[in-house]
Amino acid sequence: MPTQIDLLIEPGWIIPIEPAGTVLEGYALAVDKGRIVALLPAAEAAGRYAPREHFLLPSQVLMPGLVNAHTHAAMALLRGHADDLPLMRWLNERIWPAEKEHVSADFIRDGTLLAAWEMLRGGITCFNDMYFFPGAAAEAARAAGIRAVLGVTVIEFPSAYASDADDYLTKGLAVRDAWRDEPLVSFTLAPHAPYTVSDRTFEQVATLAAQLDVPIHIHLHETRAEIDESIARHGVRPIERLQRLGLLGPNLIAVHAVHLDAQEINQLAASGCFVAHCPTSNLKLASGIAPVAQLLAGGVRVALGTDGAASNNRLDILREARQAALLAKVASGDAASIPAHQALRMATLDGAAALGLEAKTGSLVPGKWADLCAVRMDEWNCQPCYDPASHVIHVAGRDHVSHVWVAGLPRILDGQPVGGSVRELIGISKSWHNRLSLREPGESQPAQ
Repeated sequence: MPTQIDLLIEPGWIIPIEPAGTVLEGYALAVDKGRIVALLPAAEAAGRYAPREHFLLPSQVLMPGLVNAHTHAAMALLRGHADDLPLMRWLNERIWPAEKEHVSADFIRDGTLLAAWEMLRGGITCFNDMYFFPGAAAEAARAAGIRAVLGVTVIEFPSAYASDADDYLTKGLAVRDAWRDEPLVSFTLAPHAPYTVSDRTFEQVATLAAQLDVPIHIHLHETRAEIDESIARHGVRPIERLQRLGLLGPNLIAVHAVHLDAQEINQLAASGCFVAHCPTSNLKLASGIAPVAQLLAGGVRVALGTDGAASNNRLDILREARQAALLAKVASGDAASIPAHQALRMATLDGAAALGLEAKTGSLVPGKWADLCAVRMDEWNCQPCYDPASHVIHVAGRDHVSHVWVAGLPRILDGQPVGGSVRELIGISKSWHNRLSLREPGESQPAQ
Protein backbone atom coordinates (compact mmCIF):
# COMPACT_ATOMS: atom_id res chain seq x y z
CA MET A 1 0.00 0.00 0.00
CA PRO A 2 1.47 3.42 -0.92
CA THR A 3 2.84 5.52 1.94
CA GLN A 4 1.09 8.82 2.53
CA ILE A 5 3.36 11.85 2.25
CA ASP A 6 2.77 15.57 2.11
CA LEU A 7 4.27 16.39 -1.28
CA LEU A 8 5.52 14.78 -4.48
CA ILE A 9 7.14 16.89 -7.21
CA GLU A 10 7.80 15.56 -10.71
CA PRO A 11 9.82 18.11 -12.71
CA GLY A 12 11.42 17.83 -16.11
CA TRP A 13 14.89 17.79 -14.55
CA ILE A 14 16.34 17.66 -11.06
CA ILE A 15 19.75 19.14 -10.20
CA PRO A 16 20.42 17.79 -6.68
CA ILE A 17 23.88 19.48 -6.32
CA GLU A 18 25.07 16.29 -4.63
CA PRO A 19 26.51 14.24 -6.31
CA ALA A 20 28.32 17.03 -8.15
CA GLY A 21 27.49 17.52 -11.81
CA THR A 22 24.31 15.43 -11.71
CA VAL A 23 21.19 16.15 -13.78
CA LEU A 24 18.31 13.70 -13.38
CA GLU A 25 15.46 13.24 -15.85
CA GLY A 26 12.33 11.24 -15.15
CA TYR A 27 12.80 11.54 -11.39
CA ALA A 28 10.57 12.74 -8.54
CA LEU A 29 11.21 14.31 -5.15
CA ALA A 30 9.18 13.11 -2.15
CA VAL A 31 8.66 15.36 0.87
CA ASP A 32 7.02 14.70 4.23
CA LYS A 33 6.89 16.78 7.40
CA GLY A 34 9.01 19.44 5.73
CA ARG A 35 11.91 17.15 4.88
CA ILE A 36 13.08 15.31 1.77
CA VAL A 37 12.31 11.61 2.16
CA ALA A 38 13.37 10.31 -1.26
CA LEU A 39 14.73 11.20 -4.67
CA LEU A 40 13.74 8.40 -7.01
CA PRO A 41 12.51 7.52 -10.51
CA ALA A 42 9.02 8.94 -11.08
CA ALA A 43 7.65 5.53 -12.12
CA GLU A 44 8.80 4.08 -8.82
CA ALA A 45 7.43 7.01 -6.84
CA ALA A 46 3.96 6.46 -8.33
CA GLY A 47 3.72 3.06 -6.71
CA ARG A 48 5.45 3.91 -3.45
CA TYR A 49 3.78 7.18 -2.37
CA ALA A 50 0.32 8.66 -2.00
CA PRO A 51 0.96 12.42 -1.81
CA ARG A 52 -1.48 14.93 -0.39
CA GLU A 53 -0.15 17.40 -2.97
CA HIS A 54 1.25 16.36 -6.33
CA PHE A 55 3.02 18.84 -8.61
CA LEU A 56 3.70 17.95 -12.23
CA LEU A 57 6.27 20.43 -13.55
CA PRO A 58 7.44 18.93 -16.85
CA SER A 59 9.11 22.10 -18.12
CA GLN A 60 10.91 23.04 -14.90
CA VAL A 61 14.30 22.38 -13.37
CA LEU A 62 13.96 21.54 -9.67
CA MET A 63 16.95 22.31 -7.46
CA PRO A 64 17.76 23.38 -3.91
CA GLY A 65 16.63 26.81 -2.82
CA LEU A 66 19.32 29.44 -3.35
CA VAL A 67 21.35 30.79 -0.42
CA ASN A 68 22.17 34.50 -0.20
CA ALA A 69 25.35 34.40 1.89
CA HIS A 70 25.53 38.15 2.51
CA THR A 71 23.00 40.94 2.50
CA HIS A 72 21.60 43.87 4.45
CA ALA A 73 17.98 43.01 3.79
CA ALA A 74 16.24 46.12 5.11
CA MET A 75 18.34 48.28 2.78
CA ALA A 76 15.77 47.32 0.16
CA LEU A 77 14.14 50.57 1.32
CA LEU A 78 17.28 52.44 0.14
CA ARG A 79 17.37 50.86 -3.31
CA GLY A 80 18.77 53.43 -5.76
CA HIS A 81 19.26 56.00 -3.00
CA ALA A 82 23.04 56.28 -3.43
CA ASP A 83 24.09 55.20 -6.89
CA ASP A 84 27.35 55.87 -8.72
CA LEU A 85 29.63 56.47 -5.73
CA PRO A 86 32.69 54.56 -4.45
CA LEU A 87 32.29 52.71 -1.16
CA MET A 88 33.52 55.27 1.38
CA ARG A 89 31.69 58.19 -0.25
CA TRP A 90 28.63 55.94 -0.61
CA LEU A 91 28.79 55.25 3.15
CA ASN A 92 29.81 58.67 4.46
CA GLU A 93 27.78 60.91 2.19
CA ARG A 94 24.59 58.91 1.64
CA ILE A 95 24.07 55.68 3.55
CA TRP A 96 25.20 56.54 7.07
CA PRO A 97 23.32 59.87 7.11
CA ALA A 98 20.16 58.21 5.79
CA GLU A 99 20.43 55.46 8.40
CA LYS A 100 20.91 57.96 11.20
CA GLU A 101 17.80 59.79 10.11
CA HIS A 102 15.49 56.86 9.38
CA VAL A 103 16.58 53.49 10.79
CA SER A 104 14.26 52.11 13.46
CA ALA A 105 12.70 48.78 14.33
CA ASP A 106 9.83 49.60 11.94
CA PHE A 107 12.28 50.41 9.13
CA ILE A 108 14.06 47.07 9.64
CA ARG A 109 10.83 45.08 9.90
CA ASP A 110 9.28 46.62 6.78
CA GLY A 111 12.48 46.62 4.74
CA THR A 112 13.28 43.01 5.62
CA LEU A 113 9.76 41.89 4.75
CA LEU A 114 10.05 43.58 1.36
CA ALA A 115 13.46 41.98 0.80
CA ALA A 116 12.34 38.55 1.98
CA TRP A 117 9.57 38.35 -0.61
CA GLU A 118 11.87 39.68 -3.33
CA MET A 119 14.35 36.95 -2.47
CA LEU A 120 11.71 34.22 -2.36
CA ARG A 121 10.41 35.35 -5.76
CA GLY A 122 13.91 34.77 -7.12
CA GLY A 123 14.32 31.30 -5.61
CA ILE A 124 16.27 32.32 -2.49
CA THR A 125 15.16 30.28 0.52
CA CYS A 126 17.87 31.35 3.00
CA PHE A 127 19.66 34.66 3.57
CA ASN A 128 22.50 35.81 5.81
CA ASP A 129 21.87 39.31 7.14
CA MET A 130 23.96 42.01 8.79
CA TYR A 131 22.02 45.00 10.06
CA PHE A 132 20.40 46.65 13.07
CA PHE A 133 17.37 45.54 15.16
CA PRO A 134 17.74 41.78 14.45
CA GLY A 135 14.57 41.04 16.40
CA ALA A 136 12.55 43.07 13.90
CA ALA A 137 14.30 41.28 11.04
CA ALA A 138 13.43 37.93 12.64
CA GLU A 139 9.76 38.92 12.81
CA ALA A 140 9.76 39.79 9.11
CA ALA A 141 11.55 36.58 8.12
CA ARG A 142 9.07 34.48 10.09
CA ALA A 143 6.14 36.33 8.51
CA ALA A 144 7.51 35.60 5.02
CA GLY A 145 8.43 32.02 5.88
CA ILE A 146 12.06 32.33 4.72
CA ARG A 147 15.10 30.84 6.41
CA ALA A 148 17.18 33.65 7.95
CA VAL A 149 20.62 33.80 9.52
CA LEU A 150 20.77 37.09 11.38
CA GLY A 151 23.94 38.88 12.37
CA VAL A 152 24.57 40.15 15.87
CA THR A 153 26.02 43.31 14.33
CA VAL A 154 28.95 44.81 16.23
CA ILE A 155 30.40 48.25 15.56
CA GLU A 156 32.02 50.95 17.66
CA PHE A 157 29.70 53.78 16.55
CA PRO A 158 26.38 54.61 18.23
CA SER A 159 23.14 54.20 16.28
CA ALA A 160 19.42 54.25 16.94
CA TYR A 161 19.83 50.60 17.97
CA ALA A 162 22.81 50.60 20.35
CA SER A 163 25.33 52.94 21.96
CA ASP A 164 28.64 51.08 21.66
CA ALA A 165 30.13 47.68 20.86
CA ASP A 166 29.21 46.17 24.23
CA ASP A 167 25.63 47.36 23.84
CA TYR A 168 25.38 45.85 20.34
CA LEU A 169 26.61 42.50 21.65
CA THR A 170 24.34 42.53 24.71
CA LYS A 171 21.22 43.39 22.72
CA GLY A 172 22.02 41.06 19.84
CA LEU A 173 22.70 38.07 22.09
CA ALA A 174 19.44 38.73 23.95
CA VAL A 175 17.59 38.56 20.60
CA ARG A 176 19.40 35.30 19.81
CA ASP A 177 18.22 33.85 23.13
CA ALA A 178 14.65 35.03 22.51
CA TRP A 179 14.54 33.33 19.08
CA ARG A 180 16.35 30.16 20.11
CA ASP A 181 13.37 27.89 19.34
CA GLU A 182 12.43 29.35 15.95
CA PRO A 183 13.38 26.69 13.36
CA LEU A 184 13.82 29.14 10.47
CA VAL A 185 16.05 31.60 12.35
CA SER A 186 19.67 31.27 13.43
CA PHE A 187 22.45 33.76 14.16
CA THR A 188 26.03 34.81 13.43
CA LEU A 189 28.30 37.27 15.15
CA ALA A 190 28.75 40.12 12.69
CA PRO A 191 31.54 42.59 13.42
CA HIS A 192 31.03 45.14 10.65
CA ALA A 193 34.55 45.57 9.26
CA PRO A 194 38.18 45.96 10.36
CA TYR A 195 37.95 49.75 10.01
CA THR A 196 34.92 50.02 12.34
CA VAL A 197 35.81 47.45 15.04
CA SER A 198 38.55 47.63 17.69
CA ASP A 199 41.01 44.92 18.69
CA ARG A 200 39.27 44.57 22.05
CA THR A 201 35.92 43.99 20.39
CA PHE A 202 37.37 41.51 17.90
CA GLU A 203 38.82 39.52 20.81
CA GLN A 204 35.39 39.47 22.47
CA VAL A 205 33.80 38.26 19.23
CA ALA A 206 36.38 35.49 18.83
CA THR A 207 35.73 34.27 22.38
CA LEU A 208 31.94 34.37 22.02
CA ALA A 209 32.00 32.63 18.64
CA ALA A 210 33.98 29.75 20.12
CA GLN A 211 31.71 29.52 23.15
CA LEU A 212 28.46 29.67 21.15
CA ASP A 213 29.72 27.75 18.08
CA VAL A 214 28.37 30.33 15.63
CA PRO A 215 29.89 31.78 12.43
CA ILE A 216 31.60 35.16 12.29
CA HIS A 217 30.38 37.30 9.39
CA ILE A 218 32.54 40.31 8.42
CA HIS A 219 33.31 42.64 5.49
CA LEU A 220 36.97 41.98 4.72
CA HIS A 221 39.44 43.31 2.13
CA GLU A 222 36.64 45.00 0.21
CA THR A 223 38.67 48.01 -1.01
CA ARG A 224 42.29 49.07 -1.36
CA ALA A 225 41.55 52.01 0.96
CA GLU A 226 40.57 49.57 3.72
CA ILE A 227 43.95 47.85 3.41
CA ASP A 228 45.90 51.12 3.33
CA GLU A 229 44.04 52.34 6.42
CA SER A 230 44.81 49.12 8.29
CA ILE A 231 48.52 49.35 7.49
CA ALA A 232 48.58 52.98 8.66
CA ARG A 233 46.70 52.27 11.92
CA HIS A 234 47.77 48.73 12.80
CA GLY A 235 50.93 48.12 10.83
CA VAL A 236 49.47 45.07 9.03
CA ARG A 237 46.85 44.24 6.43
CA PRO A 238 43.39 43.33 7.81
CA ILE A 239 43.64 39.55 7.33
CA GLU A 240 46.94 39.45 9.21
CA ARG A 241 45.37 41.54 11.98
CA LEU A 242 42.46 39.12 12.27
CA GLN A 243 44.88 36.18 12.24
CA ARG A 244 46.75 37.69 15.22
CA LEU A 245 43.48 38.31 17.05
CA GLY A 246 42.34 34.70 16.61
CA LEU A 247 39.45 35.22 14.20
CA LEU A 248 40.58 33.23 11.16
CA GLY A 249 39.04 29.77 11.18
CA PRO A 250 36.36 27.56 9.63
CA ASN A 251 33.60 29.68 11.20
CA LEU A 252 34.74 32.90 9.47
CA ILE A 253 32.80 34.25 6.47
CA ALA A 254 34.98 36.85 4.73
CA VAL A 255 32.61 39.05 2.74
CA HIS A 256 33.93 40.51 -0.53
CA ALA A 257 37.62 39.45 -0.19
CA VAL A 258 38.45 41.46 -3.31
CA HIS A 259 42.03 42.55 -2.69
CA LEU A 260 44.07 39.50 -1.73
CA ASP A 261 47.64 38.48 -2.35
CA ALA A 262 48.80 34.87 -2.70
CA GLN A 263 49.80 34.62 0.95
CA GLU A 264 46.35 35.78 2.09
CA ILE A 265 44.62 33.25 -0.14
CA ASN A 266 46.80 30.59 1.48
CA GLN A 267 45.91 31.95 4.95
CA LEU A 268 42.18 31.75 4.22
CA ALA A 269 42.54 28.23 2.82
CA ALA A 270 44.73 26.94 5.65
CA SER A 271 42.29 28.36 8.23
CA GLY A 272 39.26 26.85 6.51
CA CYS A 273 37.60 30.26 6.07
CA PHE A 274 34.71 30.84 3.67
CA VAL A 275 34.37 33.75 1.27
CA ALA A 276 31.03 35.38 0.45
CA HIS A 277 31.53 36.73 -3.07
CA CYS A 278 29.31 39.71 -4.02
CA PRO A 279 30.26 40.37 -7.65
CA THR A 280 27.59 42.89 -8.61
CA SER A 281 28.10 45.08 -5.55
CA ASN A 282 31.86 44.95 -6.06
CA LEU A 283 31.39 46.10 -9.65
CA LYS A 284 28.83 48.80 -8.87
CA LEU A 285 30.94 50.37 -6.11
CA ALA A 286 34.08 49.97 -8.26
CA SER A 287 35.67 47.99 -5.43
CA GLY A 288 37.31 45.52 -7.81
CA ILE A 289 37.08 41.93 -9.04
CA ALA A 290 37.70 39.24 -6.44
CA PRO A 291 40.24 36.53 -7.38
CA VAL A 292 37.66 33.76 -7.22
CA ALA A 293 39.43 31.36 -9.57
CA GLN A 294 42.54 31.56 -7.40
CA LEU A 295 40.51 31.16 -4.19
CA LEU A 296 38.83 28.04 -5.53
CA ALA A 297 42.12 26.63 -6.83
CA GLY A 298 43.61 27.24 -3.38
CA GLY A 299 40.85 25.27 -1.66
CA VAL A 300 38.73 28.13 -0.30
CA ARG A 301 34.99 27.50 -0.45
CA VAL A 302 33.21 30.45 -2.04
CA ALA A 303 29.54 31.29 -1.52
CA LEU A 304 27.51 34.02 -3.21
CA GLY A 305 25.87 37.13 -1.78
CA THR A 306 23.97 40.07 -3.17
CA ASP A 307 25.03 42.65 -0.57
CA GLY A 308 22.22 45.13 0.11
CA ALA A 309 19.83 46.49 -2.50
CA ALA A 310 21.39 49.93 -1.97
CA SER A 311 24.58 48.76 -3.68
CA ASN A 312 23.38 46.12 -6.14
CA ASN A 313 20.36 46.99 -6.70
CA ARG A 314 18.70 43.55 -6.85
CA LEU A 315 18.53 40.68 -4.39
CA ASP A 316 19.08 38.13 -7.14
CA ILE A 317 21.41 35.17 -6.59
CA LEU A 318 20.85 33.77 -10.07
CA ARG A 319 22.35 36.98 -11.43
CA GLU A 320 25.22 36.78 -8.93
CA ALA A 321 25.98 33.21 -10.04
CA ARG A 322 26.18 34.29 -13.67
CA GLN A 323 28.29 37.36 -12.81
CA ALA A 324 30.63 35.21 -10.71
CA ALA A 325 31.12 32.70 -13.52
CA LEU A 326 31.75 35.34 -16.19
CA LEU A 327 34.08 37.46 -14.06
CA ALA A 328 36.14 34.43 -13.07
CA LYS A 329 36.57 33.49 -16.72
CA VAL A 330 37.73 36.92 -17.84
CA ALA A 331 39.85 37.64 -14.75
CA SER A 332 41.69 34.31 -14.94
CA GLY A 333 41.83 34.09 -18.74
CA ASP A 334 40.38 30.60 -18.45
CA ALA A 335 37.02 30.00 -20.13
CA ALA A 336 36.66 26.76 -18.15
CA SER A 337 36.70 28.61 -14.82
CA ILE A 338 33.49 28.17 -12.77
CA PRO A 339 31.38 25.97 -15.02
CA ALA A 340 27.62 26.03 -14.49
CA HIS A 341 27.46 23.20 -11.96
CA GLN A 342 30.11 24.86 -9.82
CA ALA A 343 28.27 28.18 -9.95
CA LEU A 344 25.10 26.40 -8.79
CA ARG A 345 26.98 24.79 -5.92
CA MET A 346 28.31 28.20 -4.88
CA ALA A 347 24.72 29.51 -4.93
CA THR A 348 23.38 26.64 -2.80
CA LEU A 349 25.48 24.13 -0.87
CA ASP A 350 28.57 26.30 -0.37
CA GLY A 351 26.39 29.09 1.02
CA ALA A 352 24.70 26.66 3.38
CA ALA A 353 28.08 25.34 4.51
CA ALA A 354 29.37 28.85 5.21
CA LEU A 355 26.39 29.42 7.50
CA GLY A 356 26.75 26.12 9.33
CA LEU A 357 23.61 24.76 7.65
CA GLU A 358 25.17 22.19 5.29
CA ALA A 359 23.45 19.31 7.11
CA LYS A 360 20.06 21.02 6.83
CA THR A 361 19.82 22.62 3.39
CA GLY A 362 21.72 23.37 0.18
CA SER A 363 21.28 20.07 -1.67
CA LEU A 364 18.50 17.57 -2.39
CA VAL A 365 19.51 14.81 -0.01
CA PRO A 366 17.02 12.75 2.03
CA GLY A 367 16.81 14.04 5.57
CA LYS A 368 17.44 17.68 4.68
CA TRP A 369 14.74 20.33 4.84
CA ALA A 370 12.79 20.63 1.61
CA ASP A 371 14.06 24.09 0.65
CA LEU A 372 13.40 24.02 -3.09
CA CYS A 373 13.01 26.17 -6.15
CA ALA A 374 11.77 25.38 -9.66
CA VAL A 375 12.91 27.30 -12.75
CA ARG A 376 10.87 27.31 -15.98
CA MET A 377 12.55 26.35 -19.25
CA ASP A 378 9.53 26.34 -21.60
CA GLU A 379 9.46 29.99 -22.71
CA TRP A 380 10.39 30.61 -26.33
CA ASN A 381 13.41 32.71 -25.34
CA CYS A 382 14.85 29.77 -23.38
CA GLN A 383 14.88 27.39 -26.33
CA PRO A 384 16.53 25.10 -27.19
CA CYS A 385 17.77 23.63 -23.91
CA TYR A 386 20.68 21.20 -24.25
CA ASP A 387 22.03 21.57 -20.71
CA PRO A 388 19.64 22.56 -17.88
CA ALA A 389 22.47 23.60 -15.54
CA SER A 390 23.91 25.92 -18.17
CA HIS A 391 20.46 27.34 -18.83
CA VAL A 392 19.85 28.10 -15.15
CA ILE A 393 23.10 30.08 -14.95
CA HIS A 394 23.40 31.66 -18.40
CA VAL A 395 19.85 31.89 -19.81
CA ALA A 396 17.17 31.98 -17.12
CA GLY A 397 16.64 34.79 -14.65
CA ARG A 398 14.74 35.21 -11.43
CA ASP A 399 11.55 35.88 -13.41
CA HIS A 400 11.73 32.26 -14.57
CA VAL A 401 11.44 30.97 -10.99
CA SER A 402 7.95 29.50 -10.77
CA HIS A 403 7.75 27.59 -7.47
CA VAL A 404 9.54 27.89 -4.13
CA TRP A 405 9.16 25.82 -0.98
CA VAL A 406 10.80 26.39 2.42
CA ALA A 407 10.78 23.38 4.76
CA GLY A 408 8.18 21.84 2.46
CA LEU A 409 5.77 24.78 2.65
CA PRO A 410 4.92 26.69 -0.53
CA ARG A 411 6.09 30.29 -0.60
CA ILE A 412 5.84 30.94 -4.36
CA LEU A 413 3.41 29.11 -6.66
CA ASP A 414 3.25 29.95 -10.36
CA GLY A 415 5.29 33.06 -9.65
CA GLN A 416 2.93 34.42 -6.98
CA PRO A 417 3.55 34.75 -3.23
CA VAL A 418 1.70 32.36 -0.94
CA GLY A 419 0.68 34.04 2.30
CA GLY A 420 2.02 37.44 1.26
CA SER A 421 0.17 40.38 -0.23
CA VAL A 422 1.67 42.14 -3.25
CA ARG A 423 -0.53 45.14 -2.47
CA GLU A 424 0.86 45.26 1.08
CA LEU A 425 4.44 45.12 -0.18
CA ILE A 426 3.87 47.93 -2.65
CA GLY A 427 2.23 49.95 0.13
CA ILE A 428 5.24 49.46 2.41
CA SER A 429 7.59 50.55 -0.36
CA LYS A 430 5.56 53.64 -1.22
CA SER A 431 5.23 54.69 2.41
CA TRP A 432 8.97 54.61 3.05
CA HIS A 433 9.76 56.15 -0.32
CA ASN A 434 7.59 59.12 0.61
CA ARG A 435 9.26 59.46 4.01
CA LEU A 436 12.80 59.25 2.64
CA SER A 437 11.97 61.66 -0.17
CA LEU A 438 10.58 64.42 2.03
CA ARG A 439 14.08 65.75 2.55
CA GLU A 440 17.59 64.56 1.92
CA PRO A 441 19.48 63.64 5.09
CA GLY A 442 21.91 66.29 6.25
CA GLU A 443 25.60 65.80 6.83
CA SER A 444 26.07 63.82 10.05
CA GLN A 445 28.23 61.29 11.82
CA PRO A 446 27.87 57.67 10.72
CA ALA A 447 25.07 55.63 12.25
CA GLN A 448 27.09 52.42 12.08
